[in-house]
Formats: sequence, structure tokens, C-alpha cells
Amino acid sequence: MSDEVKAEDVKALRSRTGSGVMDVKAALQEAAGDYDKAEEILRVKGQAQAAKRGDRTAAEGVVESYIHANHQVGVLVEVDCETDFVARSDDFKAFAREVALHVAGSPSVEYVSDGDVPDDVKQAELRVYEQQAADKPENVRPKIAEGKLNKWLDDVVLLRQMHVNVDKHEEKTIEEMRAELSAKTGENVVVRRFVRFAVGE
Repeated sequence: MSDEVKAEDVKALRSRTGSGVMDVKAALQEAAGDYDKAEEILRVKGQAQAAKRGDRTAAEGVVESYIHANHQVGVLVEVDCETDFVARSDDFKAFAREVALHVAGSPSVEYVSDGDVPDDVKQAELRVYEQQAADKPENVRPKIAEGKLNKWLDDVVLLRQMHVNVDKHEEKTIEEMRAELSAKTGENVVVRRFVRFAVGE
């Protein structure tokens, strides 16, 4: 191991990212020993690999619950993976708990992913935004409507949202957290569904 790649850096980065020794060493060498840059390289690589795993069947998993301290809001969430071994791991269960906690604190969330939003609902929203942009120059109307649609999707789609505990999760979205867990476990991780209960709703 060269001087610029220290054993303690490799160990610390492995612990933080869940990546293999050779991947960590290569990332540190590519980043010329810059720890933060190496972590970024590993995150990008891990998310790319996680995307490839997306087609693999996730038939194991957990149902996690969260009840708010005031007993006015409760959430059930199903998160799936490929093996019972991963489903029973602390990291996997912790992720499911964090998703449930986020949903409890996000009353506007309705769908897990963009693909879960029905086309007719999306088109209806887009029509509203197109009408709202009718007084703007014609060449910018589609861009304005598309921008508003994206903002609406940010509000209603779980995976797009930054976790409510911003400090703890370093402003990561639920999708980034899911992709990191997928990279760490080497399995396809899927947030399957959720339901949020609130008293009086």
C-alpha cells in the first residue's frame, strides 16, 4: 500500500460505505488520498451498481411501524430485499424505521416512486400548471409547467424527498439512502409500500 493510501483511511472508508477493500483502495488512489473525494467516487459507483441490481427479485423484507409520541400519527412501511439474511440485519431494519419515521413527518407524501404516480393524475396536474403559465411568453410556458410538475412530484413522491432528519442523514434523499444500503448489502432494496394514519383524517 502506498504512502498516500493509509490503512486507517481504508478501514474508515470501508466502514462508512460498505465497499470492498480493493474498491476503497482504488478510490483513495484515484482521489490522491482525498478522503471526501474518495467517498464521493465510491457513492457514485455504488449507486450505479445498485441501479443494475434493480431488476433482481426482492421477495424478503420487513414491515416496520412508527407511532409518533403524541399517538396522533402512525405509519406502516414495507421494505424488501433479496435474502432473509439481509432482512434481519440491523442496517436494513434501521433503514425501514427511518423511512417510516420520514413518512410520519411528511403528510403530503402519496407515492413511493415516480412510476407509481398514475399518468392521468400527472397529466391533470400538468394541465393546471400549463393554465397557470398561460400569461407567460409562449416559448417558456412548457418549461414553467414542467418545473411546477417536478416540484409537485418532490412533494408527493417518497424517494425524491430529503429525509426529515436532515442533520442525521446529511441532506440525503430517501432514494440516496436506499441506493447506499443496496450498495452496502449487495442486494436489490425496494421500498414497496406505506400507509400513514392520522387521527381525524
